[in-house]
Amino acid sequence: MPLILSVFAEARLRVRRRRNLPCAAWIVLVALLLATLAPPSSDYPGFAHAYIGPGAGIAVVGSVLTVIGTLFAAFLAAITWPIRWLWRLIRGRGRYRKAKVKRLVILGLDGLEPSLTEQFLAEGKLPNLAKLKAAGCYTRLGTTWPPLSPVAWSSFSTGTNPGKHNIFDFIQRNPLDYRPTISSVRIREPKRKLKLGPFLIPISKPEIAALRKSQPFWKILGDAGIFSAVLRVPITFPPDRFNGVQLSAMCVPDLRGTQGMFSFYTEQGEGGATMDGDVGGERIIVQRRGDRVESYFKGPANSLRTSRPELRVPFSIRAGRNGSAILRVDGQDHALEVGKHSAWVRIAFRAAPGIKVRGVCRLILKRVEPPFEMYCTPLQIDPDKPVMPISHPVVYSCYLARLLGTFSTLGLAEDTWSLSEGVISEDQFLEQAYEIHAEREGMFFDTLRRVSQGVVVCVFDGPDRIQHMFWRFLDDKHPALPPERRASHRDTIPDMYRRMDDLVGRTIAKLDDNTALFVMSDHGFKTFRRGVDLNAWLLQNGYLALKDGARTTDKPYLADIDWSHTRAYAIGLAGIFINLKGREAQGIVAAGEEAQKLTLELKAKLTGLLDAKTGEIGIQEAAPKRTVYKGPYVNEAPDLIMGYNVGYRVSWDAAVGKCGADVFSDNHKAWSGDHCMHPALVPGVLFSSLKLASNQPNIIDLAPTVLDLFGLSTPEYMDGKSLLPGAQSAASGGSDPVVETSPAPPAKPREPVSA
Repeated sequence: MPLILSVFAEARLRVRRRRNLPCAAWIVLVALLLATLAPPSSDYPGFAHAYIGPGAGIAVVGSVLTVIGTLFAAFLAAITWPIRWLWRLIRGRGRYRKAKVKRLVILGLDGLEPSLTEQFLAEGKLPNLAKLKAAGCYTRLGTTWPPLSPVAWSSFSTGTNPGKHNIFDFIQRNPLDYRPTISSVRIREPKRKLKLGPFLIPISKPEIAALRKSQPFWKILGDAGIFSAVLRVPITFPPDRFNGVQLSAMCVPDLRGTQGMFSFYTEQGEGGATMDGDVGGERIIVQRRGDRVESYFKGPANSLRTSRPELRVPFSIRAGRNGSAILRVDGQDHALEVGKHSAWVRIAFRAAPGIKVRGVCRLILKRVEPPFEMYCTPLQIDPDKPVMPISHPVVYSCYLARLLGTFSTLGLAEDTWSLSEGVISEDQFLEQAYEIHAEREGMFFDTLRRVSQGVVVCVFDGPDRIQHMFWRFLDDKHPALPPERRASHRDTIPDMYRRMDDLVGRTIAKLDDNTALFVMSDHGFKTFRRGVDLNAWLLQNGYLALKDGARTTDKPYLADIDWSHTRAYAIGLAGIFINLKGREAQGIVAAGEEAQKLTLELKAKLTGLLDAKTGEIGIQEAAPKRTVYKGPYVNEAPDLIMGYNVGYRVSWDAAVGKCGADVFSDNHKAWSGDHCMHPALVPGVLFSSLKLASNQPNIIDLAPTVLDLFGLSTPEYMDGKSLLPGAQSAASGGSDPVVETSPAPPAKPREPVSA
């Protein structure tokens, strides 16, 4: 209720001042929807078809159904909210009676590395985190295996190991055709459509299904009447239904249905993809006509027409003064400045009479004179008019957009691929990353101001993305950067840590004595110098075969595998799959003893795998999935999980199902830092304003701790334990508050194994 009352106050103030009345109307609409308790449902009014493999698209009918559904929900909320508000008031009496705090704020700084954090703390560069540590505690935080953001944040929210929440990687392979799909969501167009001339009219609902299992702690809190605001926590798409508000994050697709496809406009070369897959970029050739350059924004396929034509919106650019230019699209002019990000440009694709699919993007004009060059971010879902629900309630994203302005909605909003491809510079990437960070700060501090009771959770992605792309400037041995360039951005990562510390300081200044604060990361970071091509190793050791006896393949998604002679294969970041008979479409390895024997054989050979070039161990430990996970979804995991050594990770080729010539290869990409390693080598961090009691806390312990803080018991299915001193004493006889701990190191392999 505090959020609702403050929202109404904001709207009333705008109406009194007789300005921004449409925004006030939207604010009231959000407040009405927040006042309802709609029953949980997996049916949403409209969605897109989005996955990592080729052919991804977006169901444009979703935009119509979303609007209809939103208006109906708003009407229902408007006429029933007094009754619902009264029921919530009666039901929620005493819901905070057993709470140990009035409010909990969890500030997620994705990927903050403990060794750097501890170094900067010792050097006095992180004064606010130092104060938080002194007032409460600091510890290293154990992470998941593999330590990937979708896996770790799913364990954070559910308090379970991956075997219970079903997220093991960014992608999962479909055993029926071996092709990869997004691991956390299944999205499909309506199955039934009516053909009317050139049009296809859907007569059944699109499907969207969250593949993350178990319940997040905010759903359990909501069932007890406790409000939560959950901002950009990974693996919250599609949005959850609970007592609170949520803005989705990782795996929200762009408007074209991909996980992030930028566009590069140029007069040179040929059009087409700039790299494999549907993440990366696409080159679009422009036409110069006199003093203008003409081209188009590329949208999704039009699923309302039988021919499914590509939706396009034309634009023109004319040169201005001092190297600037004017973009004209849909009758609107937008100023472009060479080398700088533009303001948000809103694009409306016309799918049918009266039906528009709306997106937003930002541009960097690189040069106007021949040859023309311009970068366009992935075309993202417009938060003010979303083509599918990206928030709970549906209009919450509209509220944020009207209050704070247009913002990034893509799950992986910072465009790392454009920097890797050399389309934008390091400085331009940093500008983009920090502008996205500023958008997130606006949402976060607005929520802190409005939510005085309950839980506020917000994850900032900047630390993760910046360390991925700039670690090469810290690593003098990294092959991706010549020595003469290292000084140019050596301070980028330290500066990022100082900025995060400043954010912590400004957060603390907004808190009262009845609020607890956790500052955490889901994993740490290390250098990524060398890639390990698991498919090349499997091929060279007789476990995998290519068609026609080939020794390499550049085709992604396991396209050239000879399945009749393949016993094991790799795709994704997590590990190796057995080509199991009865599970895989063309499996040849019998389940039971044969599969178990093969798994143990691969484990023995890959654990301690030696990189002959460096003399270092590439794979610290290879572990069968049942020794790592427990729960009903273990069968969905890779059969053998890789724990790489510092400096190593699965190669770029193997991750997308290719097979290169060499097992080990240098990583020459700007993406030079990573965390896809053995989990004991990349723990996260946890700062708390409260004293905690555990010697080796793990990310799965956060959900039980949150529940305990609000007087709720830990559900039996959760694997984690509350970190509060009283809970530890009751469960295990007590332990001392943490100061600085780290997870136990992995068992060292007995002997290095040659590749």
